[in-house]
Amino acid sequence: MSEGDSVGESVHGKPSAAYRFITRLGQVYQSWLDKSTPYTAMRWVVTLGLSFVYMVRVYLLQGWYIVTYALGIYHLNLFIAFLSPKVDPSLLEDSDDGPSLPTKQNEEFRPFIRRLPEFKFWHAATKGILVAMVCTFFEAFNVPVFWPILVMYFIMLFCITMKRQIKHMIKYRYIPFTHGKRRYTGKEEAKTFAS
Repeated sequence: MSEGDSVGESVHGKPSAAYRFITRLGQVYQSWLDKSTPYTAMRWVVTLGLSFVYMVRVYLLQGWYIVTYALGIYHLNLFIAFLSPKVDPSLLEDSDDGPSLPTKQNEEFRPFIRRLPEFKFWHAATKGILVAMVCTFFEAFNVPVFWPILVMYFIMLFCITMKRQIKHMIKYRYIPFTHGKRRYTGKEEAKTFAS
């Protein structure tokens, strides 16, 4: 490879100004993401606020229903991944490989590990809203469609998908929310020792 052939390098071997700018922009963005990590409630409030602004914009413009439908499908997929375990218990049913969810009352406590962690869920949902918002500025994305059909189809899709997810949760006995390790009280321990 000759001098200056690598990505972002100028002929003299130093990074180009555009490459340095993009790298610096990425570092600042990542820094803001890192600082926002502990503020879960505030992040979701901002995302809900952006969602509200988007909905008001779509309502006032009376268009971009396909973009809104695509955003709804995207958010539904993110939500399902958020509710799903990282390792699908149906795949581990016959094999004893790797950790699995507890299925009996006396089994060891194992925390629920999500396929899509909360922070990545928030980040992807927020980016989706921002992309949809940008799409509303371009008339090419304003495809004419009878929006009540899209709403009915989305509601049906949501109900079918959630029904399947809830059946999966019941079958494999997991709850996608972990509040911490099981606590034992003195009375239960005393009964155990008395037996």
